[in-house]
Order: sequence, then C-alpha cells, then structure tokens
Amino acid sequence: MNLQQVLKDLKPEKGFFIGIDSDGCAFDTMEIKQKECFCPNAIKHWELQKVSKYARETWEFVNLYSKTRGANRFIALIEALHQLSLRPEVKARNAGIPDLTPLIEWTKKETKLGNPTLAEYAKTANNEIINRALAWSFSVNADIKDLVYGIPPFPFVRECLEKLTPMADAIVVSQTPVEALEREWQENNLEGFVRIIAGQEYGTKTEHLALAAKGKYSDDRILMIGDAPGDMKAAKNNGVLFFPINPGHEEDSWEALYNEGLDRFFNGTYTGAYENELILEFNRHLPEKPVWDTGI
Repeated sequence: MNLQQVLKDLKPEKGFFIGIDSDGCAFDTMEIKQKECFCPNAIKHWELQKVSKYARETWEFVNLYSKTRGANRFIALIEALHQLSLRPEVKARNAGIPDLTPLIEWTKKETKLGNPTLAEYAKTANNEIINRALAWSFSVNADIKDLVYGIPPFPFVRECLEKLTPMADAIVVSQTPVEALEREWQENNLEGFVRIIAGQEYGTKTEHLALAAKGKYSDDRILMIGDAPGDMKAAKNNGVLFFPINPGHEEDSWEALYNEGLDRFFNGTYTGAYENELILEFNRHLPEKPVWDTGI
C-alpha cells in the first residue's frame, strides 16, 4: 500500500485541519525511549562502550535537550555520532567513532526514513554500516515494545482532542514507526480522535502536512502541534500555523492550548502576535550548542 497516497486521499470533513506530534508531545514517552531504548542500543551496536558516559550525554543533548530534539532516528544517530566524534574526551580515548557516510548518503536520497525502506536498501547495498544501522533500529523497536507501555497522554491532551474534533480533521504527524504509534494511541483509547496515524513510513512531517492538508484547507486553518523544532519546520515549510508544546512545561502548554490556543485558531485570531510570542518562548527552551562546545 502506498502510504503517502493515503494522505493524498484524505478528504476534508471539517473546516480546519490539525496535525499532532506524538512522542514527547501528546505522550511523555521521549525520556524513557531515548534513555532506555535508543541510547543503550547505540552504545551496543556502534561499540561506544569506552566512551559510554560521553555517548549518553551527547545522545540526550541531541535527542532531548537541543534544537535537534524529535529528529528522525537515523538523522539523530548521524548527528549524535558526529557530535561525539568532536569531543576532546572521546578523541583522547581513541574511541574510533564509526564513519556513517553510507547511512548519510541513504538519508539524502530517501524521505521515508524507516526500517522498511532501509531493509529494502540493505538487500542491494551489501554494506556493513547500513546493516548495523538496521540492526540497531530493529533492536530499538524491540526494546520499546517490551518496555514502553502504560504511559498516559499529558494532562489536557484528551480535553484538547475532545474540543478540537468537532471543528477539525486531525491526524498524527510523527517520525515514530506506525506500529508503536498505533499501540500507544489505542492503549489510551485516543485513536478515535484522529483520522490517520502517520509515522515515519509515510515520509517526513513536512510531507505529511503537504499531502494531507495543503491546498485542501486555507493555510490559516491548518495547525501543527509539536514539541520539537522539526515540528515547527514542517509547519513553516508549508506556510501554516504552529503551536509549541514546550519541553519540560508540557502540561502548561496543553492547558494553554485548551484554554486559549484552540479558540484563537478557530476564531481567526491565532496568526500574528499570539503565534509569534509562543514561538519566541518555545525557542528559549532548546539551545543549539551543548555546554561542552568550546568552539573548536
């Protein structure tokens, strides 16, 4: 099945459209997934044992506490190992950080950055780095399935979904694999609030919004809700609106969306000063450079 065609075929039923990110946005799953599933498997599969302390610190910065938060897993892996290779402590230990050039090249020519497309590519690539990246990703998924369950949505998520669905067509816009997304939304009986659960297999977040909403609704009637700069980029790439869920202040953000943001979106007073102030506050929460960056 052509999953992107599913997005293209989405027909408006309401006057507004809302895309909602999942990990770290609707659900408080980012910390447990990154710290207990992604990072330990990165240390194992990329042989970072001798610099595990710095690998963890770098991984968490890239994936949780910086402007690369929420990036696709393969993009984040590339960035984390690059940042790790620059650290003086890592150089001093001759850690031998793997060269991910084959994976980088794949990410440049493929937009659906998920296990299915990488597995298909691996059949003909016959490349050790590609095979290791796939093994790492499969291990991450297995650990998430085994460990990550019973996590409810943030407070006010359900209330917001109940408030928005009479007015807007909503879909999940995420770079998490669909299998995990469906499990989490179904586990919490939230899947009925969204028309499509779009994960990494559907393409980039920018593509999700472009295919599902762009041209079907007025730009000022399309809203992306997310907790990462990539969510904001997806919105702005499409010329549509963005509501930030501030990392570390998720409950306050969802409450503000419920009490004011959705009303403004639906009554046409969201664009301009209100959105701009939200984005300024959002940008203050995520730095670009880590504390160990000395400018070298």
